[in-house]
Amino acid sequence: MSKDWWKSSVVYQIYPQSFKDSNDDGIGDLRGIIEKLPYLSKLGIDVVWLNPIYKSPLVDNGYDIENYREINPIYGTMADFEELLEKAHQMNIKIIMDLVVNHTSDQHQWFKESKLSKDNKYADFYIWKDAKEDGSLPNNWGATFGGSAWSYVPERNQYYLHCFAPEQPDLNWENPEVRKAVYNEMRFWLDKGIDGFRMDVISLISKKQDFPDAADGEYDYSKSYYKGASNGPRVHEFLQEMNREVLSHYDVMTVGETANTTVEQAKLYTDPNNKELNMVFQFDHMHLDYGKYGKFSDIKFKLSDLKKSLTLWAKELDEGWNSLYWNNHDQPRAVSRFGDDEKYRVESAKMLGTLLHMMKGTPYIFQGEELGMKNVPFKSLKQYKDIETIFVCEKMRENGEDEEYIKKCAYLRSRDNARTPFPWNGQDDAGFSKGKPWIDHSPDNKEINLENELKDKNSVFYYYQKLIQIRKENPIVVEGTFELIDENDSDIFAYQRKYKDQILLCICSFSSQRVNYTLPKNCQNRKLIISNYDNILTKDDKTIMLEPYQAIVYMIER
Repeated sequence: MSKDWWKSSVVYQIYPQSFKDSNDDGIGDLRGIIEKLPYLSKLGIDVVWLNPIYKSPLVDNGYDIENYREINPIYGTMADFEELLEKAHQMNIKIIMDLVVNHTSDQHQWFKESKLSKDNKYADFYIWKDAKEDGSLPNNWGATFGGSAWSYVPERNQYYLHCFAPEQPDLNWENPEVRKAVYNEMRFWLDKGIDGFRMDVISLISKKQDFPDAADGEYDYSKSYYKGASNGPRVHEFLQEMNREVLSHYDVMTVGETANTTVEQAKLYTDPNNKELNMVFQFDHMHLDYGKYGKFSDIKFKLSDLKKSLTLWAKELDEGWNSLYWNNHDQPRAVSRFGDDEKYRVESAKMLGTLLHMMKGTPYIFQGEELGMKNVPFKSLKQYKDIETIFVCEKMRENGEDEEYIKKCAYLRSRDNARTPFPWNGQDDAGFSKGKPWIDHSPDNKEINLENELKDKNSVFYYYQKLIQIRKENPIVVEGTFELIDENDSDIFAYQRKYKDQILLCICSFSSQRVNYTLPKNCQNRKLIISNYDNILTKDDKTIMLEPYQAIVYMIER
């Protein structure tokens, strides 16, 4: 196995609650994942990333951890997890887990002890502050899910910091005992044989110790804490220590979720010489369509912005490594956001897959993306379960927004778009569970489901299978340099990858109309690798006519 095996890997993200329910209680579980390992093997992926499966009150769907060493009973037992790990490894599938160590649940034993007094063993495990002299809050930071980022505890006559929900108190990484405790939790899982971690909001672990107020208008209404928490003064020191003490002793992959991080900052996280992380999730391309309420908007992205963003990261992260994604558990479905989820759903789903999988970096597939799943047309706002969606919809109402506009923004951007049960077939229960599911099925499951995909040789599933195969068989996809072409073209996103004597040319149309495209020079000796249409229309030797949302990849021998 190569030292940097994660560079040539394709990762599949599983949202356990919504993947497959084995005991018909309406909640996906570990035995359901075990049952579907052959499916993942058929798709061809190398790594599974599991969203949190630890014991949790589920205030934020598992990102509030009560005990790092216990499996949440709704997902099964530790024996189930160990069987999943063993069977996945037998199929050459690696497992990485979500590591949530910026904060814990307020039900975690550490916090229960910490809030009792100022002088116990865990007193300094969290970030406690006195009120200001005038009795006001320690600072003006707002929490992601609404309200202040500070909550009061009478026993200590102090406030604790929570960048997210009040039930998610932030750990105090300045305390070396906290870091030691976190490293012990990590070793527990690595010693079981897991293959790495996706690290939740890891760029927030080092806070500016003067806890500065955010200036008005500096950040949106709920994320003013970013000023004092993102990419803080000791974050690289902490991650280097984590690598030295823990990660370097295992053959694992690491990806950090680093919101509010520039490409220059990402270089520090991912440069192998710094010995921190293998790669990061950045959000530049996710912010292109933000509006007054952050991602909850009906603004459409501009292709020129998308090209600029993806190119910057592809070219600049030269020493480090890129993670490539369109969607995940926190984002709406890519085909609804960046493609056409109606007439050209299949074509645009394939096009988006092509654009991403031919780029330099490690691609991440979120469950259902390989079926071309789209956003969920819930009939009522009451069907949404997501804490963020509920909060933002309420905020919009308070601001007097029209109810239809609120509903539209939820449809376009809610995290629940990604969280509905995986449709294994077109039955009423989608083959997910015989019980009432924890969140409603998408009405689209009748048409968009795996059973239908497997019957159709031209389906999105088989196309994704081929994209993964191309990456495995062609070193240029992993190793090649990246070069954007025709940066000013408002319909086409085209780029070249170069490696040794080869050029890989990827041409992707974002237009719902036919468009002409003039090929770059020296394309005579080209061989078609993949396209999402059966035919490629040529106008003459130099010009091809692209169908709506057509994607074409050529290999050119130099």
